[in-house]
Amino acid sequence: MEVYLDNGATTRVCPEAAEAAVNAMTIAYGNPSSTHTKGREAKAILDRARGQVAAALGARSEEIYFTSCGSESDNWALIRGAEAQKRVGKHIISSAVEHDAIRKTLEYLEQQGYEITLLKPGKEGMITPEQLRETLRPDTALVSLMLVNNETGAVTDIPAMRQVLKEAGSKALLHTDAVQGFLKLPFSAKTLGADLISLSGHKIHAPKGIGALCIRSGVRLQPYIMGGGQENGLRSGTEALPQIAAFGAAAEAGAKEAEEAQARMAQLRQRCIDSVRAEAPEAVVIGGGAPHILCLSLPGYRSEVLMNYLERKEIFVSKGSACKRGKRSHVLEAMGIPARVIDGAIRVSLSRFTTAEEIDAFVAGLLEAKRMLRSR
Repeated sequence: MEVYLDNGATTRVCPEAAEAAVNAMTIAYGNPSSTHTKGREAKAILDRARGQVAAALGARSEEIYFTSCGSESDNWALIRGAEAQKRVGKHIISSAVEHDAIRKTLEYLEQQGYEITLLKPGKEGMITPEQLRETLRPDTALVSLMLVNNETGAVTDIPAMRQVLKEAGSKALLHTDAVQGFLKLPFSAKTLGADLISLSGHKIHAPKGIGALCIRSGVRLQPYIMGGGQENGLRSGTEALPQIAAFGAAAEAGAKEAEEAQARMAQLRQRCIDSVRAEAPEAVVIGGGAPHILCLSLPGYRSEVLMNYLERKEIFVSKGSACKRGKRSHVLEAMGIPARVIDGAIRVSLSRFTTAEEIDAFVAGLLEAKRMLRSR
């Protein structure tokens, strides 16, 4: 039995999304900008998908702008957001545990003369409103904090961050990378209170190559890609209609069972923790908060060795972010986790399709690996 528990890296495409993509590729294959029948047919699919994503997020359709991925959405939000706020100042607040799509963009902005303050997380991996309050300045132009950490599942209280900005009378824009939080936590664009929200399709059972940036009404950003004026003139280029249609279908399907799926994933996550600790009490759970991400360490073992052992049994997990490519996690280092624990850490990430049988198979495989392999 194949056991796929690397849903934080990507998810398998759900039937609804696959059907929508095939339809857009083989039947409604026109260019949405064309004025003939096939173009209008494609435009209707584009509009429907935009509405589906907006409804799942609790936003307005006109606030959703499709991108190629979550990383592009993050880049757009930070670069154009910072530029739009030059009159406010050139100070940006983020955290030391952000995804590289944020970290690398902040490095670029620093080279352009911006001053970057990175908040350091506590032992549970969370950034607190008090930290933001202490570092906020009159010239703070932008605040970017991820909703759910992709390695530990730690949750940032974005509504509380918005409240801090409001109480301080700050003019800073608030951006959140919600790629790992969308449909995994109960929230809406309104309850978050963020000005800019990044999303990605392949984390919610749509194909790779599609994302979105939710730009709150009233926030004005300059175009990120110039050309034919698609996406209301802000992100030109012929729309990737199959991926967009699939994203909409996946968002609608996921939203329908989000509450039940979130509860089920939380139960399975706890089942995994309890089962591992019953046989391996030395196991360390790192961070936590989101129902679908579990960062688990067997100190003294190498995560790569554990992963390889599990892979031979067709059990697929990861060392952390799929973007790290073997490097030691900057997230766990920023949390002050001992090297011995970091080096034995693996990430188990669930989806709404994950079963108890898969969790039990993983636990059995991990405990077998512990017995068969030598601790360092």
